[in-house]
Amino acid sequence: MKLTVRNFANEEVGDIELADEVFGLPVRRDILARVVNWQLAKRRAGTHKAKGISEIQGTTKKPYKQKGTGRARQGSTRSPQFRGGARIFGPVVRSHAFDLQKKVRRLGLKTALSAKQSEGKLAVIDEARFSEAKTKALKERLEALGWDSVLIIDGLVVDEGLVRAARNLPRVDVLPQQGANVYDILRRDMLVLTREAVQRLEERLK
Repeated sequence: MKLTVRNFANEEVGDIELADEVFGLPVRRDILARVVNWQLAKRRAGTHKAKGISEIQGTTKKPYKQKGTGRARQGSTRSPQFRGGARIFGPVVRSHAFDLQKKVRRLGLKTALSAKQSEGKLAVIDEARFSEAKTKALKERLEALGWDSVLIIDGLVVDEGLVRAARNLPRVDVLPQQGANVYDILRRDMLVLTREAVQRLEERLK
């Protein structure tokens, strides 16, 4: 399929042929959900922790005698039924990450790219170079293009001026092509690729 290539001044500078095996796949929500869940699980810190009974400070002495008090029998004041006691089956420090097959991850990325293409929310620009490195100037340029929530993916190296200008814009992300991922593609409304990014992604995913 062909797509018009523009520049940051919103001028047409040619067109580009997109590979159907990367940008023309049917949208599978199940694959997208699996990959996003895998990404978010890997990001979780897993540092939550509750104390078990062996970690609670306190005496091991029986609080009162077994029989004759009229109260329920107790063996420790560190038990979970007492204030300040242990928590049974509480969270422990652990990794939430799980494995996902390479072919599913690859299919997820191709599906995310195809989804943006099918929705008409994929744009290709000639190059992502921004010499001014000013947030205000970039914001005005993106507003003129009608891009409010946007992910810009460049080639192997991202322009430092563009990164600096986009740093304070909360709904604008800039990534190199090797950082392209399903979650970031889906969380932004518009996906913008450079010519080099398209070429690198097709080489990587074909």
